[in-house]
Amino acid sequence: MKSSDGHRPPLQKTVLGTRGSELARTQARMVADRLHAQWEDVTIETNIVRTMGDESDRKTKSLDRRAGRKGLFTAAIERALLAHEVDLGVHSAKDLPSELSRGVEIAAVLPRGLVNDVLVAKRASGFAALGEGATIATGSVRRKHQINWQYPHLEIVDLRGNVPTRLRKLAENNWDAIVLARAGLERLGLSLARSEINFDGGKFFVEVLSREIFLPAGGQGIIALQIRSDDESSREIIDPINDRDTLLCLRAEREFLRLLQCDCQSPVGVLAEMENGKMKLRAQIFEHGSASPREGEVEGARDDGEHLAAQLLKEINGE
Repeated sequence: MKSSDGHRPPLQKTVLGTRGSELARTQARMVADRLHAQWEDVTIETNIVRTMGDESDRKTKSLDRRAGRKGLFTAAIERALLAHEVDLGVHSAKDLPSELSRGVEIAAVLPRGLVNDVLVAKRASGFAALGEGATIATGSVRRKHQINWQYPHLEIVDLRGNVPTRLRKLAENNWDAIVLARAGLERLGLSLARSEINFDGGKFFVEVLSREIFLPAGGQGIIALQIRSDDESSREIIDPINDRDTLLCLRAEREFLRLLQCDCQSPVGVLAEMENGKMKLRAQIFEHGSASPREGEVEGARDDGEHLAAQLLKEINGE
């Protein structure tokens, strides 16, 4: 039994652990397809793990904001990993808290998808068409601050659920628009090629939002593969599908969030990108009582993301 390039795999079977949403299953299939292409004869199974976030979405209950959302969509998968119920945890990287459970690590990532946020609206022309008091829904604290910063005349309401649920809520409620991640829409087959999408027999209009204003969440657009830290066989299985530049960018973004002690629901945007062999790292930090963010950008060696994260935080803090 050999890989596509003739190497013998260290395992005969590997089990992926993922959430049960349509997007999570799609992302797990993307991982499985890449593994199959590399290891032709390895059996790949997928286990669906129900998380606290799935329960909260299903019951449509409010979350305790004092408790935050750290690990809401990921902790159960980490537990299954540590219990040897699964071999690889498949995550949307932006859902992972900056501090992982002891004994697990992010060992590989797929190439990053498009990182922009998008406005999905009932009328064309995007934000320009939203007049005084128009209602926009989002579940992201970061996006709420970004909208308030640039469009203080809009009314913002809370939004929960997976991507199809959010689109159905837009259709059913007296809202004007919602904000979603572009990568999630496109992975579900909702192409933005014509600045509109068709869903459940209806049509919505889409505006791709500028990263200058809507700087994405750390890890946005990245599918992360988590393993037990001592599982060298799984590490070897996923190493050929790892996109190393994307992993370096993710590490820089996560280090910035770790230094801030932030989770995925903090009003912070951070993005690392590779340009001309160097890494550029940019961040926005919104604070209570201030409409505009503190911002900064640094540049340095492509493999020096952790140092750049510390440098960026000092620059933003004026140190």
